[in-house]
Amino acid sequence: MNDIDAWVWWLVCAAALGIPLVVTAMPEFAMLAVGALAAAGVAGAGGGGILQVLVFAAVSVALIAVVRPIANRHRQRPQHATGIDALKGRQAVVLERVDGSGGRIKLAGEVWSARALDGGRAYDAGQEVDVVDIEGATAIVI
Repeated sequence: MNDIDAWVWWLVCAAALGIPLVVTAMPEFAMLAVGALAAAGVAGAGGGGILQVLVFAAVSVALIAVVRPIANRHRQRPQHATGIDALKGRQAVVLERVDGSGGRIKLAGEVWSARALDGGRAYDAGQEVDVVDIEGATAIVI
């Protein structure tokens, strides 16, 4: 394999690393592709095979070690509660008397079955209650 073929192979390798990048959305493949581009540059400049592999490894490892942690810090977004976790802590209005054995509430615009956390307490229609937990399809309220 001559020097011209080497840089072409490195470019093919860089393009090939773009495929799993697109499919998996793992940025590490982009960093490896940049390493392959750097090796293609070395091959185009006439560097030997060992130097090409060393440049590929050094650039790829440097990018993964330095850029990846920085990118991860900037990519992290505040976690927002979703699903039933988003309902915990919200207020609801009692539609039918709620006690330790059951009842109905209106929570986030929907009718839910509910029961009181304290089995001895009861909440009458129209009262506001706080949802402390969700067990299956039943809201636990106080």
